[in-house]
Amino acid sequence: MVRGRPGAPLRGTARPTLTSVGTGTPPGAPARSDAADRTRPHAAPQPAPHAGDREVSRLWHVTLSVSGADAPLADVRRALEQLAHDHPFLLTSRYANDHAEIRYWEEARDLHDAAAVALRLWGEHRSTAGLPPWEIVGLEVIDRDTYHQRIAEGYGPPPAAPVGVHPY
Repeated sequence: MVRGRPGAPLRGTARPTLTSVGTGTPPGAPARSDAADRTRPHAAPQPAPHAGDREVSRLWHVTLSVSGADAPLADVRRALEQLAHDHPFLLTSRYANDHAEIRYWEEARDLHDAAAVALRLWGEHRSTAGLPPWEIVGLEVIDRDTYHQRIAEGYGPPPAAPVGVHPY
């Protein structure tokens, strides 16, 4: 084995060229979300952000509804409590033996990113939290201002309190 300075090419050899494979971002390229790639497949490359520029995240209120075959209530509760323990951003969960609703705040650049995270939540944590094999049947993602406007006008969902996992 021939060793040289770290980062320096070996004598008589060229430095290897780095190649991006898959959906990752090549070194030095501006970061883009998968959602942006799907919604703008033929978009021109975006210029690199200036040193002082930063994409601003916003808060989005997410309500995820799932349902499926009957499952024992104790198992559903235990699974939702495990999900809430693993991901403390969950505000509240309501459940029955064949459906559940999870409400939480998500920080994301835009609605597309917040929705993409929400749509992956149940499936990605099904085995680790022991969630029932239910499917997502509803998703609502609204910005913070819209959420508070609905509450103020009296036609939105009640504030997510008490926090925790509760039966319907």
